[in-house]
Amino acid sequence: MDKSCSSCKTVFLEDVKFCTNCGQSLLKSKVGTRTTSLNIILAFYVIFLLFAVAAYFLYEQYPFSLKVEIIIESIFALLVLGFSALDYRAILKLYKLPKIDWKIVTFSVVFPIFSAFTVYFTVEYANTHLFESFEDNYYGGYTYLDHPLFWAILFTAILPPIFEELAFRGFLFNQLQKLVSEKVTIIATAFIFALVHFSFISLIWILPFGLILGYIRSKYNTLWYGIVIHFIHNFIIIMIDYYTYNSTLLEL
Repeated sequence: MDKSCSSCKTVFLEDVKFCTNCGQSLLKSKVGTRTTSLNIILAFYVIFLLFAVAAYFLYEQYPFSLKVEIIIESIFALLVLGFSALDYRAILKLYKLPKIDWKIVTFSVVFPIFSAFTVYFTVEYANTHLFESFEDNYYGGYTYLDHPLFWAILFTAILPPIFEELAFRGFLFNQLQKLVSEKVTIIATAFIFALVHFSFISLIWILPFGLILGYIRSKYNTLWYGIVIHFIHNFIIIMIDYYTYNSTLLEL
């Protein structure tokens, strides 16, 4: 991004610290940087909260519309990419392939398997016995379409890990790091991540899930492990739903 001197208006194409014409410092003050980051975070939160509310009502109004699903997912992706473009250099660094560490690689495979089964059956039990309600079957929500398993995997297991990790553990994480400590950043991103899912019962498990993803992103400075964990977790949930849905049909 081009810089210009606020004093003599000289424009610089390269990143320089002082104006070569008048000597004015071109560095932003820490206060200015923190204020900018705070404003961006507030804008991010408000926009995505409004988006989540609008998406919720659209899904309620049009529960069986592929067009609405594509529009909502497209808007979410564009919003995430738009915010990420404001910090694209720092974001790109998070996509560098990390050095192979077999401990975290193993954890990235084993943990989401454990979390998926634990969350699925715990939530199912809580909904049935405590809240006397039934959680939607994610696979069942796409059976009005041809190839429902494909659409369920695309909209639940592929797109969310890519764009949610970029939004919360990428852009938002980077902005919060400029304002608060690493620990607070991990907690705050996990809380906002859980909040926008608009489900009380989901909040119970999404919050700790987000804390783990945030810790891994902080320790290894990459989004790849979080994307893999998020994908495997959601993919297994879809496959359990697929098995459950079809097993129920066979029993009828």
